[in-house]
Amino acid sequence: MTEQHFNLTTDPWIKVIRRDTSQETKVSLIELFAHAQDYRQLAGEMKSQDLAILRLLLAILTTVYSRFDAEGEAYSWLQVDDDTFQAIDVNPDDDTEESEMEDDLLATWTQVYQTGHFSDIVTRYLQRYADRFDFFGDQPFYQVTTQDYDSLVPANKQVAKGKGRVAVKQLNRRISESANTPAVFAPKTGELKNQLPVDELVRWLITYQNFTGVTDKTKVVTDEKFSNPAGWLYRLGPVYAQGQTVFETLMLNLVLVGENLDVTAVQRPVWEFTTVQDYVTERKKQAKPTNLAELYTAWSRILHIEWVDQQPNIFSAGIPMFAPEDTLIEPMTTWRWDKKEKQFRPKVKGLKTLGEAMWREFGQYVKVNDDETERQPGIVDWLQKLKHQGETVIPDEQPLTLASVALISDGNATSQSPAAEVADDLQMQADVLFDPEIEDHWPARIEDAVKVTKNVGRDFYHFAADIAQIRDIDSRNFASKWSAQFYASLDAPFKDWLAQLTGHDNREVKINEWKLQLQGLLRQSVQAVMRTSSPRDITGIKDSKDRPFNIFTAQSRLNYNLHIHLNPTKKA
Repeated sequence: MTEQHFNLTTDPWIKVIRRDTSQETKVSLIELFAHAQDYRQLAGEMKSQDLAILRLLLAILTTVYSRFDAEGEAYSWLQVDDDTFQAIDVNPDDDTEESEMEDDLLATWTQVYQTGHFSDIVTRYLQRYADRFDFFGDQPFYQVTTQDYDSLVPANKQVAKGKGRVAVKQLNRRISESANTPAVFAPKTGELKNQLPVDELVRWLITYQNFTGVTDKTKVVTDEKFSNPAGWLYRLGPVYAQGQTVFETLMLNLVLVGENLDVTAVQRPVWEFTTVQDYVTERKKQAKPTNLAELYTAWSRILHIEWVDQQPNIFSAGIPMFAPEDTLIEPMTTWRWDKKEKQFRPKVKGLKTLGEAMWREFGQYVKVNDDETERQPGIVDWLQKLKHQGETVIPDEQPLTLASVALISDGNATSQSPAAEVADDLQMQADVLFDPEIEDHWPARIEDAVKVTKNVGRDFYHFAADIAQIRDIDSRNFASKWSAQFYASLDAPFKDWLAQLTGHDNREVKINEWKLQLQGLLRQSVQAVMRTSSPRDITGIKDSKDRPFNIFTAQSRLNYNLHIHLNPTKKA
């Protein structure tokens, strides 16, 4: 067999869109960090794949810039090994306040951001750890050796037994086909489902670790029983900041300080563990990571690849995962308060909320009140901290985009196979998102506008349900269909309205503008229903009180509810 070579630091594998040509190209890690300002966005096979790779890139940057400043010099309060680039001791002389450390980290972030490109220290770090990014190396990237795999799993699950394999077509989340259930509408057919070039295999391997289902049964040996966990990103309601370039996206998501971050914690990505045995031993403790680099590179499986005729045979074994509850170090998720357990859980999107746009849950992304049971994502806290660094960092008028990517499982507890992917975003000016006003706080007013819109949406749903009752058909299906179409008609107009708001706007005027637009969009949806009417709709039926009930009385009821919930002031 011909020896294979592929190193992520120097071989192209990350798909990006160039700014100058708008063409897709593939770049290595070193090339990406050297020219991140020249790429518009990541451009992998799926948005969820891009998110998984984004977090890998952030793990590298977080590790580097938590140890070295923009000039490549180690922080004065940190003892760094010159050979390994690893932090040996934080604040060894105990003479630096944590607030001073945070100031240094923010100063580094600001200098790199204003320079417009990453510094050479990132390349030097990658060159030092190139052996850990070798896909076919002695410690292959995101994999374990035969010896390590066999030492960690039960004897009857070792590689020679041929058990516990995961096909490439299951690793590929565009197919996600198990041995038992064929993926009928997959983008590939037959044996082609199990064929991938190495660069694409790398991308899917990273994605699989983050979005693993639970169909596989092999596990590492532990003293206590555990269930194979889903990938970490699969357990979140992901949200991140989207910039105009890859450089800006990385910088806006490069969280170096925060309320739930320990500035003295040493960043420890998975490749910096001395051995796989050390990493799995740490994971068996099921302790929550104290640093973002470890969190961003958390494995859900140990994976071993046997190459047969240059085709991969992948062996997989589950490892214990820390609990998501109150893992508030995670900055890229929305949260919900569990009243019973008195703790925060990531708010995970499901099939039932598949069609709900981000703006309809505005309060999940931006804190609109002082309720302690409501928490905005850590990435929003970070952006707010950057905004407070001054106009030279994030000006008031700078558009900020919050993006969400959700790979939604089928809801089956025994498989959790991907069923759909949903991507969405919200754009607001910085002075709207982080409005300093107390009395007329923009986020609170926007949340009020969302509530009004939802009330109108419910009014329209009930109107459609009334029509279904008149027609003697299933009211839930009929009303849900029309309601979905109505909300779809609102998505672009609401997002456009949100994006054009400024901190100087008269709140009442702008809110009223949306109400008038909402009223017009509702009128169009009502007319669409009316155009499907039949003589039966006009003749109608008798309601429970033996009164006439037809399409006109249903519309009258809708108008009454709108008067209560909407009631916009017309322009003079």
